[in-house]
Amino acid sequence: MSGLISRVKTYWEAGPCGTEDPRLQGLEVNSREWFEKIEDIRYFQEPMIFSAAQFTRHRGKKVLEIGVGAGSDHLQWARAGADLHGVDLTEAAVQTTTKRLAYYDLQSKLQTVNAETIPFPDKHFDVVYSWGVIHHSENPATIVKEISRILKPGGTAITMFYSKHSVRTWKYWVRHALLKGKFHWGIKDVMWNHMESEGTQCYTVNELKKIFGDFSEVEVRKYMTPYDLTWIPSFLRNLLPDSFGFFSVIHAKR
Repeated sequence: MSGLISRVKTYWEAGPCGTEDPRLQGLEVNSREWFEKIEDIRYFQEPMIFSAAQFTRHRGKKVLEIGVGAGSDHLQWARAGADLHGVDLTEAAVQTTTKRLAYYDLQSKLQTVNAETIPFPDKHFDVVYSWGVIHHSENPATIVKEISRILKPGGTAITMFYSKHSVRTWKYWVRHALLKGKFHWGIKDVMWNHMESEGTQCYTVNELKKIFGDFSEVEVRKYMTPYDLTWIPSFLRNLLPDSFGFFSVIHAKR
């Protein structure tokens, strides 16, 4: 494991995505109420997950989630009746997700794995899903090639990557580059050094289409998010198009 991946792993071992939100204060960690609050916050902030994933349309399908985090989306796949598998770089996420599913007597085949090498045979899954995870890896393109390998012909990859050109990344550039006199830094430098774990990457639509070049069909849709709209005057919010949004959601057919 490289030095960067070790540091990324250490960062997320300290708490799967969503578990450090201050709105969870006062709730017992790993309690049902704690998990349900995480779920409420996630889907309030990112309601487009449901339209992007369309969980219930995949009942009975063999599904792999890469990066299970606190298990909120994984729970939706399990509730939908998927033949479910999950991998995550961290033991913390696998343990947390296992506890989350147990409250509903639901199960998944979970493993701690660096997704640059996915331990499944070729043409194994109907759906591979990964929301806001692959851009934290050292070699995102390698993971996408692995997704292509393990998908059945006609199978679908549903993923979300951070957008390079968005209101949120522009605000980050002002805060961490312009105001600190780091005029030589671009948006990618700021994201690498200041967005969550070290090494976070971001992409233009054309860059994403190139990464998914092995797929027969690729659709990229951008979404405006609450993370973009923070500190934006209310009278401007409705004027901002989704093309300036932080999330790029990719549907790619094998």
